[in-house]
Amino acid sequence: MTVLEEAPAEVPAPNSAASLAALARSRQAQGDDKGAIASYTEALRLNPALHDAGRNLAMLLVQSGRGSESLKLWQTEMRLPEGESWFDHLISTTMREGKLSLAGEYASIFAALRWGSRWYPGPQADVDLPVPPEPPDASLSLPKLRHDIDQMQRLQREGILDAAFTPVIAAYQQTAARLAALGPDARMPLDEETRAGIGHVFNRIIHVRDTPRVSRALSASWDPGLAERNFLEEPPGIAVIDDFLSPEALDGLQRFCLESTIWSSSRHPHGRIGSQFQNGFTCPLLMQVAEELRDALPQVIGRQYPLRHAWGYKSPWRLPGDATIHADFAAVNVNFWITPDKANLDPESGGLVIYGVDAPSHWNFLMYNARLDEMIKPFLQRQQARAIKVPYRCNRAILFNSDLFHGTDEVNFRPGYENQRINITLLYGDREDDVHHPGLARPEMTPALAPGARAWRSAAFRRG
Repeated sequence: MTVLEEAPAEVPAPNSAASLAALARSRQAQGDDKGAIASYTEALRLNPALHDAGRNLAMLLVQSGRGSESLKLWQTEMRLPEGESWFDHLISTTMREGKLSLAGEYASIFAALRWGSRWYPGPQADVDLPVPPEPPDASLSLPKLRHDIDQMQRLQREGILDAAFTPVIAAYQQTAARLAALGPDARMPLDEETRAGIGHVFNRIIHVRDTPRVSRALSASWDPGLAERNFLEEPPGIAVIDDFLSPEALDGLQRFCLESTIWSSSRHPHGRIGSQFQNGFTCPLLMQVAEELRDALPQVIGRQYPLRHAWGYKSPWRLPGDATIHADFAAVNVNFWITPDKANLDPESGGLVIYGVDAPSHWNFLMYNARLDEMIKPFLQRQQARAIKVPYRCNRAILFNSDLFHGTDEVNFRPGYENQRINITLLYGDREDDVHHPGLARPEMTPALAPGARAWRSAAFRRG
């Protein structure tokens, strides 16, 4: 995605900022990125208000492997009223174009500027990051506080965090004790006392593990052709893949999830904690997995279904089996687990339950994703939906039709930070564009649908 300024109405004077910006655009169009960067830089030195030139230069620096040099430009962009939404749109567009490594770079910068701290991206970035007094998603919960305490203590043991975090951890523990006195499910916003103790850290990125690409991310032990046939030919569209990642990739993603302080989404019930792509859940290795999977499954994913989103979730050691049933907005869902099997106390559970029914076309995102008791469960009962259980196994992936209602099976894992169940989800394509599977919900049992209407695709599923 390239920003191009409109030509000025008047011919600019030689060596003016406008003429240098025009020269930069010409060099950029000719593929002379080095020359374009030099011209954009000089143009902005003469006139820092050349907004489109700043955007173009920021993107060119990232594309040229000089992302750290672009941070001040992105910071200027993010401070504009429309800057954050424009940057978010740039990331989504880059993903749709199939440029996953570049999208990951953009997302990492976005997260650093939106969720960063005095420690991240760090002094070497030469960026004066403001730390708001009220961090994003600042609702306090016991599961989130205890997760952060355990994670910071682990990072201290490994020498990643120094002794300066000892009083921070103590303030977290005091906050958790105050909240525990209100009940295990209590929540509260940051008050003045809590803000003074942990406001500069809570829901802020303080460390991201460097997780580079490996020689091969997907394991060579499974058959992509068989996975595609199972998905395409066996209704309702499910394929289970064991030994999914190579040992190097599995180890890298495990360490990334354990060490990176990116787990900012704690609004979910039952103590589940999540991290989204644009909030920091990205690294070169994860984008390599997404690329290799796209290329390994050309019929199911290929270029027709670009990566649309990625996220990770950590579940508590106990989770009821019917607490997370929902459908997703994509065409193809790839869900895989990375916590070692020794953490799971029940080998026949802890995985995924998939129902052979998709969400009706007239339901909006909130209805098929969040309204569990009032809409989703009664609908599944009316449809007499068949539940397909896939037990938990470390390094097991489930490739399935994203329209299908699905949810985490009952979780019974060992206590301990390293034992939390971690699942990673990659979503490809948009559900309204999916041509792999016909509708599965029976129209006669779906209220508000006309006889013979297709019960699955509509613009109601489109997001963003």
